[in-house]
Amino acid sequence: MIRVVVADDQPMVRAGLTALLDAAPDIEVVAAVADGRAAVDAAREHRVDVVCTDIRMPGFDGISATRELSGPDVEEPVAVLVLTTFDLDEYLFGALEAGASGFLLKDAEPEELVAAVRSVAAGNGTIDTSLTKRVLREVVTRRGTRPVVASPENGRATDLLTARELDILLLLAQGMANEEIAAELTLEVSTVKSHLARMMPKLGVRSRLQAAVWAYQNRIVEVPG
Repeated sequence: MIRVVVADDQPMVRAGLTALLDAAPDIEVVAAVADGRAAVDAAREHRVDVVCTDIRMPGFDGISATRELSGPDVEEPVAVLVLTTFDLDEYLFGALEAGASGFLLKDAEPEELVAAVRSVAAGNGTIDTSLTKRVLREVVTRRGTRPVVASPENGRATDLLTARELDILLLLAQGMANEEIAAELTLEVSTVKSHLARMMPKLGVRSRLQAAVWAYQNRIVEVPG
């Protein structure tokens, strides 16, 4: 069972998200709260798998909550799925830089939300497909985000990863799911997952989404479009 905290300052939205997620047979909403501070407290109290949080909330917002739950210095991170009605860059990149595992617009279909929760709970990450290319292009070409490296002495990904891990990273950066990667490389899905589990600590990332961004940051692949 995937244990979830929902955080949104609008009661109707909060109730709707809770009802939608609770209807899924493998998801349980253990707390529904109105601000980021309460989300952090509830996540730690209930030891949840995922926090679904709005970005814009009074006081302690979703980005601040994400930073406390899944930032680079957090010893026991919780996966955060950020939800918003806005696709403005400042919120999108603020959430990703704070450590979010996924980003979804609130006008997404109900099944997309449920799938996104399952994805971030599994460590896969997710992002609204309409935003993917803009995310990657912005990260590389305009914001000048500092590349993540596992350690200074280890160098670039081609030195950190095995040939098979690099193959998987390249396909991952194209947006392929585990099943698609497995089919492309003639592997079992379980084998792909095992390679990903070994790869991500080498890169210093916690999700497939962050691994894809890492590949673009470090010029392992070209920015699409």
